[in-house]
Amino acid sequence: MNQDKGALLSRGAAIPASPLALDKNRRFDERRQAGLYEYYAAAGAGGVAVAVHTTQFEIREPRHGLLRPVLELAARTLAGLEERHGRPIIRVAGVCGATAQAAAEAELAASLDYDVALLSLAAMRTATDDELIAHCETIARIIPLIGFYLQPAVGGRPLSYNFWRRFAEITNVLAIKIAPFDRYKTLDVVRAVADAGAEDRITLYTGNDDNIISDLVTPFVFGPPGKTKTLRIRGGLLGQWSVWTKTFATLLDDIHGIADSGAPIPSELITKNAQLTDANAAIFDASHNYAGCIPGIHEILRRQGLLDNIYCLNSDKALSPGQSDEIDRVIRDYPWLPDDDFVRGLQLSA
Repeated sequence: MNQDKGALLSRGAAIPASPLALDKNRRFDERRQAGLYEYYAAAGAGGVAVAVHTTQFEIREPRHGLLRPVLELAARTLAGLEERHGRPIIRVAGVCGATAQAAAEAELAASLDYDVALLSLAAMRTATDDELIAHCETIARIIPLIGFYLQPAVGGRPLSYNFWRRFAEITNVLAIKIAPFDRYKTLDVVRAVADAGAEDRITLYTGNDDNIISDLVTPFVFGPPGKTKTLRIRGGLLGQWSVWTKTFATLLDDIHGIADSGAPIPSELITKNAQLTDANAAIFDASHNYAGCIPGIHEILRRQGLLDNIYCLNSDKALSPGQSDEIDRVIRDYPWLPDDDFVRGLQLSA
C-alpha cells in the first residue's frame, strides 16, 4: 500500500462493501457494476471492498466462476477512478476459506494490485486460537490484512479477546473491521489492540451496522488511572454504506471534525444513531434474521436507478414479507438518509 493510501486508511475512510450487479438472466452485469464504483467514488468513498459478504460468497462457486472477473473489473475501474478524481481509493479484497483457499485468494488479490485483504475466518469454525493465528500469519505474508469479526448470524464465529490480542501483534495487520453486532465482543477487540500496544499501527473500523454512529463517536478508554489509553473507531467498512454513500461519507467527515477538535458530541448524532439503526433493520431485514439483507441493499440501489433489479446468484434470496414496506417507512421517516438528489445529478459513463 502506498503512502497516500496508508494515510487514508489510518485517518479512517468510508468504505462501502460492494454489491454484485446482475442482469435479468442473473449474469454478471459489468456495465452496472462499473457504474456502482463511479457512484461510490463520486460520493466520496475512500475505498471499496470487493468479494465480501455483500458481493455474495457464491461468486466463488465453480458454477458461477466470478471471483476473478469481479476482482479484475473492480481493480481496473477503481484504478481509473483514482486518476479521474485525483485521489487515492483503497482497494480491499475479501479473502476467505481454509488456509489453502485463502492463500490462493490473497495471491490473486495481490496480483491484481489490491491494497489490503479483509480476512474472514468463518470457514475455520473449529480451529483453535493457535491454528487461527498461524492461518492469519500465512495470509499476512502475502498481502496486508484487515482483520474481520463477522457476526454469527451471517456466518461468523466467536473470537476471543486472547485471539485478538495475538492477532494485533501480527506486523502486517493494518486495520480491523469490528462487526460482531455485540457490544461485549466489540470491546474485546478494541481492548486487545490497546493491550497489544498496536493502536498507532492498527486502525479500527466499524462493521456494526446496528450501531454505526455510536461506534464512531465513542472514545474507548482503557487502563488504570494515570496510565489510560484512548482509542477510537475511525472509519466504516460496511454493507450499510453501499447505499446512500454520499450521506455517510459526509457524515464521517463531520464526525472526524468533531473528534479531532475535542468538541462535545451533538445530541443530534445520538438521535441519528438510533434512526440509522432502525433504517438498517429494514434494509438488512433484522426481523427475519437477515434473510433479505442483500436483496434489501439491492432494492435501495434499484429504486435509485443504480441497479436494474434485486437479483442474487441464489435465486431463493429475495425481499422478506413486509420488508419493502419497512424500507418505505424508514425513507419517509428519516429524510436525511437518502442521497437521491445526489444520485440524480450524477453523469455515469458506465
